Amino acid sequence: MDASKRKLLVIGLIIAMLFAALDGTIVGTAMPTIVKDLGGLSLITWLTTAYLLTSTTVVPLAGKLADLFGRRVVYMTGLIIFMAGSALCGMSQNMTELIIFRAIQGLGGGVMMPMAMIIIGDLFTGKERAKWQGIFGALYGLSSVLGPQIGGWIVDAWNWTWVFYINLPVGVLAVIFIAKGLPKHINKGPVRLDMAGTITMVIGVVALLLALSFGGEKYDWGSWQIITMFIVALISLAAFVFIESRTEDPILPVSLFKNRTFTMLNGIGFFMAIGMFGAIMFVPLFMQWVVGVSATQSGTIMTPMMIAMILTSVFGGRLVYSLGVKLQIILGMLVMAAGFYLLTTLSLDTSQLMATSYMVVIGLGMGLVMPILTLALQESFPKAQLGVVTSSSQFFRSIGGTFGMTLLGAIMNNKSGSMLTSDLTPLLSQLPEKAKPLVDKFNDMIEHNPQQIYSAVQSPEMQKAIPPQLMEMVNPILKNALVESLHSVFLYGLFFVLAGVVVALVMRNVKLSDAGKKKPSAAAENAVQQ
Repeated sequence: MDASKRKLLVIGLIIAMLFAALDGTIVGTAMPTIVKDLGGLSLITWLTTAYLLTSTTVVPLAGKLADLFGRRVVYMTGLIIFMAGSALCGMSQNMTELIIFRAIQGLGGGVMMPMAMIIIGDLFTGKERAKWQGIFGALYGLSSVLGPQIGGWIVDAWNWTWVFYINLPVGVLAVIFIAKGLPKHINKGPVRLDMAGTITMVIGVVALLLALSFGGEKYDWGSWQIITMFIVALISLAAFVFIESRTEDPILPVSLFKNRTFTMLNGIGFFMAIGMFGAIMFVPLFMQWVVGVSATQSGTIMTPMMIAMILTSVFGGRLVYSLGVKLQIILGMLVMAAGFYLLTTLSLDTSQLMATSYMVVIGLGMGLVMPILTLALQESFPKAQLGVVTSSSQFFRSIGGTFGMTLLGAIMNNKSGSMLTSDLTPLLSQLPEKAKPLVDKFNDMIEHNPQQIYSAVQSPEMQKAIPPQLMEMVNPILKNALVESLHSVFLYGLFFVLAGVVVALVMRNVKLSDAGKKKPSAAAENAVQQ
């Protein structure tokens, strides 16, 4: 590929990657306005869940299709689906329509995110690949910083529909650059699509994600709904493994898991994601309730962590050639572990600056690890499997993130429920009969979802309903329960990050190619034709 086409392609990839990553954080800012316009407050969680389900499920399929049909057709299809979903989201007349269209948008987003990394793996080898993987990892982090600000500005300046419509002109620009820069696929033989594997994988992953998303919140963990979803997931995924081990052209070859490098790198990504989402979910809660910042300010508390991740993502892409893959991953995971240990020391006296500095430590560790996982996978497998192994990295991190949010949320609810039952329930039982509706509401939250209490008590409606004298007695109990619960959450997060360190210690080191900067290898030139 000549230099001019490569520049066009890289520009297109950057545009597409950035606007796809921005979409999730932009929509979060607009949610209150969307609910005010369309109603459907009870369905609001589905705006995130629908996108998560489709985008996560399609990732491994996108990687395989890219290996079968070529990068160009798969990436362009993903872009077009994403833009169509965005246009439909903007035209939604009610919450149900918006949820359906978000699911369509997620299909496109799930194709786009791994495809950028796959194409970078095609275009470059050696140090150039490491550099660009770091840059693209940094772009993903940058979206988390810019998203809330851009979303708020769009909603204030125009209206929430432009949160989705803004994707259209940007998407068209990305399509033009990518269409001009990415060569057409040359089919070299018959293509067999594994339909049985696709169906069982989709059913299994969707059932698993639904069970993890709804367990402990919408339904009790022991309810027939959650148990049924887990059983369906287990049966479907077992059938998927059985089919993949016997089909000629599997979506996710079972033989890959016999490769120690593949299994261990994805295992590290899985454990890292559990810890990462544990920090992202629960630190803002501490900032709101204990430190006393507003909900808006607590959202931006992630910004220093993401900036730290951006810096080490770019720097880590170069540093890996001095340290080596194994040592850099171990170093990054240990830095993350140090950050989680610091979070276990949070107390009622911790300042905003101190809590933020702990998050920066976690961000530094994440930036050292995230782009290197994808890079090491790409360097360990031939070009024919590049799509599958690259998409697997994102897939296992997505599953790890969902698992982490669910497990750590359950740990927090269990600890909070236990402490509030022993400390708050006796106080509530002493209130007069006229306070019974309020007492019943508190008791219901303590029993089913204690995490809701911390947000509910800060709502204007609840603050009006609770007498000031009662609030003075309730506040210290809630703060103490929250701090103790978060200690448990961060301690378990620390254990998972350390599990990633153990996996990295027993992993074989990955040898990176040292291709020159000016002239890509023949393998890269051949790969990009696909």
